[in-house]
Amino acid sequence: MTVPPETRRLLPLADGHLGRSAMTCTYRCGNACAHPAPNTSDNSYFGDLVDAHLSRRGLLRLGAAGAIVAGFTAAGGLPAAATPSRPAGAAAPPGRGPRPGGGALTFSPIPPNTLDAVIVPNGYDHAVVIRWGEPVVAGAPAFDVHRQSPAAQARQFGYNNDFLGVVPIGSDGRRALLFANHEYTNEELMFPGWTGHETATAAQRRIAMLAHGLSVLELERVGRTGEWRPVPVDRARRYNRRITVETAFRLTGPAAGSPLLRTKADPTGTVAYGTLNNCSGGVTPWGTMLSGEENFNQYFVGGDGVAEADKPALRRYGIETGARYPSGSRRWDSVDPRFDLTANPNEANRFGWIVEVDPYDRKSTPRKHTALGRFKHEGANIRLTADDRAVAYMGDDERFDYLYKFVSDKRMRHGSSAAARAHNLTLLDSGTLYVARFGFTSAAEIDGSGKLPSDGAFDGSGEWIPLVRGDKSLVPGMSVDEVLVHTRLAADKVGATKMDRPEDVQPHPITGRVYAALTNNTDRGKAGKEGATEVAPRNGNRHGHILELTETRDDAAAETFRWDLPLVCGDPNDASTYFAGYDKAKVSPISCPDNVAFDPAGNLWIATDGNALGSNDGLFAMPLEGAERGHVKQFLTVPRGAETCGPFLTPDGRSVFVAVQHPGEVDGASVEKPASTWPDGEYARPSVVVTWRVAPGETRIGA
Repeated sequence: MTVPPETRRLLPLADGHLGRSAMTCTYRCGNACAHPAPNTSDNSYFGDLVDAHLSRRGLLRLGAAGAIVAGFTAAGGLPAAATPSRPAGAAAPPGRGPRPGGGALTFSPIPPNTLDAVIVPNGYDHAVVIRWGEPVVAGAPAFDVHRQSPAAQARQFGYNNDFLGVVPIGSDGRRALLFANHEYTNEELMFPGWTGHETATAAQRRIAMLAHGLSVLELERVGRTGEWRPVPVDRARRYNRRITVETAFRLTGPAAGSPLLRTKADPTGTVAYGTLNNCSGGVTPWGTMLSGEENFNQYFVGGDGVAEADKPALRRYGIETGARYPSGSRRWDSVDPRFDLTANPNEANRFGWIVEVDPYDRKSTPRKHTALGRFKHEGANIRLTADDRAVAYMGDDERFDYLYKFVSDKRMRHGSSAAARAHNLTLLDSGTLYVARFGFTSAAEIDGSGKLPSDGAFDGSGEWIPLVRGDKSLVPGMSVDEVLVHTRLAADKVGATKMDRPEDVQPHPITGRVYAALTNNTDRGKAGKEGATEVAPRNGNRHGHILELTETRDDAAAETFRWDLPLVCGDPNDASTYFAGYDKAKVSPISCPDNVAFDPAGNLWIATDGNALGSNDGLFAMPLEGAERGHVKQFLTVPRGAETCGPFLTPDGRSVFVAVQHPGEVDGASVEKPASTWPDGEYARPSVVVTWRVAPGETRIGA
């Protein structure tokens, strides 16, 4: 479909996190949108490439690469039978399974709304799986908002659950492990009588610190439905676990031991404590969980006292270097001096990694993988190559930052032996790290015909630029340590393409096509920045879009690719939106795609963050095949002030898990005066929800 220029409407938009409160901007990302984007390189913007193509080819065609074919991802389902080392339904390389088919979505879409509740379609039910503060490990007390303590929070479910992963225990489909990230804290909504960070008690600061991190929780199925619930803590001692700011992590890969990672507390540079601002993640084909450390910059103070030579790198990662205490600082340095960069200048370098956790072994040491580079990781998702090497796709969630992938040197070993498990836990220790550069090639040039199509059709093309191969830097003037610790600076130097906040990036395990959520970019069209283009058809880009990337020869290790935009989000009445060619009078409005997943029928599911259309965030589904391709339907909405995180769809089609993050995150809200009272009617509590279909016989979600 060609989008004629006369149908495009350019929208001048407001600044900041549209659809977001000031509270969100403070806690989620340290007011990133209130500051200039830290990428000041002169690399081409994504849209600049479109402009260049316009001058060469003339008319562009949105969606020219054709239909998307997609199925559930490695992170997208709970197998009915599995071994810990290789879950059934794990990612398969191209050609090792049936082609996924499309699936009609039979549920009636729910309307956009601002209700303070989780809303699902008629014929579906939902239940809270676990809430902030509920017991996870032995010794955890029942939650009491008026009697919180650091010791209790270290054993209780953390705050602001984000990524969810589920893996099976055994082969009967009755038990599973839930893995959850706890991204950040909203102290106003946690502590009665909160008066601010400057006057917070040491105990409150410690509680907030310990409410970050990760949780592993054993689940059991409720009857024969799609509902799941936690196994009581006294019966879940084998697996349940809290990973917090005090947990020891092993640094792996070429940068482990680097002087850039050494501190007074860890002169070896190989042991880091804690994980912070964990956003999305993924489930690996070998049964472990990946978690991305994102906006870690906001936890540090003392940037003004760091050596001048080190300040540019700190600023590139959004760390304030002109003041000791940045606005909104949590002042964690008062209870843990490692958060003071004046005294510990390398501590910030120990965050911003992809974390790997073995949920089946509660005594295992989680890892931070330096080979995958350091930036504001949204998450990572794995696809296997035909020869079983692991390929991780990753987005750097910042305006005008980049898309990355990593290809392992080693090959995955199949089977459940201890030796296979031990080997697979080293797959992400070494390999090649790439960053994406986007361009354009006409369809004729791609198919080799030598003739340009009369309608100006085109395919986007691109290349993966290698930054590190093994223990060798491929970036002139930078060592391996520097490339991996300061990956943004390395990507700047090689001319990577600036993107509009690349967040969740998920490969299809059979076709190998890769789907990235580009959430928004409110800087687009500002003075000195590029304006609207076919690839980002709005000034301000407040609503975002979905990118499809196809590796050359369907080889995940390829160094070239093609790309397309199957979905340009927003109000369907806005001519600049695009729904894969489907009749826009019949679709649900959608804004700010954040996370993506796939159901067993091959439909794309999209969770939103910061809906800029005035209604609550939600979960949407879109068929990717046949006559219904592009028919976006809203399946679920979350309560007032909340974000939809996850989602996780089980491959049996019976359950979808969603993390309801920061309900009631509205300016002026507090425990005493909540903007949301979900889920229990008193004050807001971030929680995990499971939804299932209420119907006799076959009970697949969406079908």
